[in-house]
Amino acid sequence: MQALNLPPYNISIRKHGNRDQIFDILRRKFVALTPEEWVRQHFVHYLTEHKGYPMMLLANEVQLKVGDKTVRADSVLYDNHLQPRMIIEYKAPTIKLAQKVFDQISVYNLLLHVDYLIVSNGLQTYCCKMDYDNQKYLFLTDIPDYQKL
Repeated sequence: MQALNLPPYNISIRKHGNRDQIFDILRRKFVALTPEEWVRQHFVHYLTEHKGYPMMLLANEVQLKVGDKTVRADSVLYDNHLQPRMIIEYKAPTIKLAQKVFDQISVYNLLLHVDYLIVSNGLQTYCCKMDYDNQKYLFLTDIPDYQKL
């Protein structure tokens, strides 16, 4: 897999049949090792090990209902009252973070109404803080530590 602009961690990978799998610490199971999953696992470890995000308040593959369609937010951070605070959308390192990616996470946010949105392909990461009162968002230069949210 491709090197990312995220800190390394002690990765647990295994072979299952003819497919590689990576251990997801949030779902507590091995999942298919895809380029997007590679980014997700590195990013979750970055948040928990370097930014102080509690694992028990993070969830991967959160199912959402948009009309008749079911979609999945890649990761969601909740507060202590289990209200969504942040949506994180991952793409494979080869996928450019274009408007389509921001449109996708915006649809999820129509349902969850969070304070922060993050998109990352492991090479580039964008984080913005929502300002609902003024109907705008502010791009941040870094992902805030959990204590500063």
